[in-house]
Amino acid sequence: MVGLNVQEPKTTCDDPNCPFHGTLPVRGQVLEGVVVSNKAEKTISVERSFYKFIRKYERYEKRKSKINVHKPDCFEVNIGDLVKVAECRPLSKTKHFVLVEVKGE
Repeated sequence: MVGLNVQEPKTTCDDPNCPFHGTLPVRGQVLEGVVVSNKAEKTISVERSFYKFIRKYERYEKRKSKINVHKPDCFEVNIGDLVKVAECRPLSKTKHFVLVEVKGE
């Protein structure tokens, strides 16, 4: 995929919202996180942890956020997998990211 250093999935799909086999362009942020839910159809929830600096106390605090991500049919994902997601156009009310790589595949 042009612009992203990711491996193309081994299987193919006919999902129009797949960045590899469809027509969905990706732009903006590329994030990594852990899959915490894959119950919804073509959607996974990814949790990412990060540190936020608190100026008053001059220390960092650990935070985490959940992101709903579109999962094309060409990826097999289980809970606990480390994944890489890329920003795209809004696909639904809460989905603005698409899965581009599963680590360890």
